[in-house]
Amino acid sequence: MSVTILPGHGELGGDEQHAQPRGWRRWLYATNHKDIGTLYLWFSLSMFMAGGVLALLIRLELFQPGLQFFHPELYNQFVTVHGLVMVFGAIMPAFVGFANWMIPLMIGASDMAFARMNNFSFWLLPPAALLLLGAFLAGGGATASGWTMYPPLALQMGPGMDLTIFAIHLMGASSIMGAINIITTILNMRAPGMGLMKMPMFCWTWLITAYLLLAVMPVLACAVTMLLTDRHFGTSFFNAAGGGDPVMYQHVFWFFGHPEVYIMILPGFGMISHIIPAFARKPLFGYASMVYATAAIAIAIVSFIVWAHHMFTTGMPVTAQLFFMYATMLVAVPTGVKVFNWIATMWKGSLTLETPMLFAIGFIWVFTIGGLSGVLLSIVPIDIQVHDTYYVVAHFHYVLVAGSLFCLFAGFYYWVPKWTGHMYKEWRAKFHFWNSLIWVNVTFFPMHFLGLAGMPRRYADYAMQFTDFHMLTSVGAFLFGLTQAYWLFTVVLPTVRGGDKAAAKPWDGAEGLEWTVPSPAPFHTFETPPLVK
Repeated sequence: MSVTILPGHGELGGDEQHAQPRGWRRWLYATNHKDIGTLYLWFSLSMFMAGGVLALLIRLELFQPGLQFFHPELYNQFVTVHGLVMVFGAIMPAFVGFANWMIPLMIGASDMAFARMNNFSFWLLPPAALLLLGAFLAGGGATASGWTMYPPLALQMGPGMDLTIFAIHLMGASSIMGAINIITTILNMRAPGMGLMKMPMFCWTWLITAYLLLAVMPVLACAVTMLLTDRHFGTSFFNAAGGGDPVMYQHVFWFFGHPEVYIMILPGFGMISHIIPAFARKPLFGYASMVYATAAIAIAIVSFIVWAHHMFTTGMPVTAQLFFMYATMLVAVPTGVKVFNWIATMWKGSLTLETPMLFAIGFIWVFTIGGLSGVLLSIVPIDIQVHDTYYVVAHFHYVLVAGSLFCLFAGFYYWVPKWTGHMYKEWRAKFHFWNSLIWVNVTFFPMHFLGLAGMPRRYADYAMQFTDFHMLTSVGAFLFGLTQAYWLFTVVLPTVRGGDKAAAKPWDGAEGLEWTVPSPAPFHTFETPPLVK
């Protein structure tokens, strides 16, 4: 999208008019969208590192057959908390951090609609993280039920399960408040002249994501609350001994869980839809089709009618299996539209391969692998064979690590000059990209073969024939982890502290209102709304 700012509008104002708060009060009482975005990003980075350590402990145990370091109960605690930390602590808050930072800048708003609620929605997260990670210190340790928390196992866990339930309630409340804020900001605070179909794609994808969050987070809250009352208050929602149905939990959980996977990728689609046009120096191909592919008639609606493809082995009628199989295959259509449009945008463009573009192209490749394995998993007879094996682990890690995480890296490199006012060292960033791309494939691609050979997930021990692939995967995982530590200490921290001065528009093909303000973006921006022509 190209914007023209008419003269006399969009004065930056601010720093000379309002004193900027200092010290710890600036962060504890933060109401500025940029400060809250920064808090979200640092929080998600710290949780990403914590979840990464848990992942490496898992891979350490699986390097060789036999029990090497941890007994199976502790191993399953690592698996469970790793999943919950990465989903609710790393990926989702990172995208909310990007939303807080960029949406007001992109639509010409002075801030988010509800500044104090924005502060509250962030500060619910650190206590939730403490509950989640502190569960290891509870009697019996953290929950070992898997991140999906299926009963009856979840009903038999110690107090660590209750801490996990409370953590999920807090994170869910935070997500709901963030979603309300984003919807209100986008619908009510766009600059004059910016209609919905002139809006940047990142704002569109976040608008849809926010509606998904509003729809499904209460469903998750209901599921874990019913677990809590089954555990402590004598109810029998999921307790078969009292007439309950454990499979009903799976229906309720996955009615949340499947839209959740789109919540974790749609904002990334928006980021890629900005980065590829900027470095191809062409407008996004098929803007309207991208909006429709994201919105009502496609991913958002279809995401609500596919949940039971996670449950093909629970004994559902064949008619239900057929419905969920075909509905799941339908998701590939709008996703294919997006991939086609990104490739068409690059076609005959004046491409340059700076790091944001490298991550965007790398994302398209590895995300497509994850998407294709998902189409295979939608086929009922195949899914029945590989259900709960490493094939499924490979699929969702390709979508979430090589998908969501690569989007976050691309967005970081694209917008960090605007956040910090400094340019990162390009060769360090490219070193980070190539190592991330290689090791993510070395880590997760062999898991497809493990799953096809029958290796079940969430097992601390395995038969000898799986050893070679497990060793390869563990080596890849440790090198991928080292690459992210390299990124933190040689790219993130040095860029925050200093570096070459960034121009207001460091990428010559970049378009949008965010590039009309100086780098770093002033504390207050767009106090007078710009006019978009």
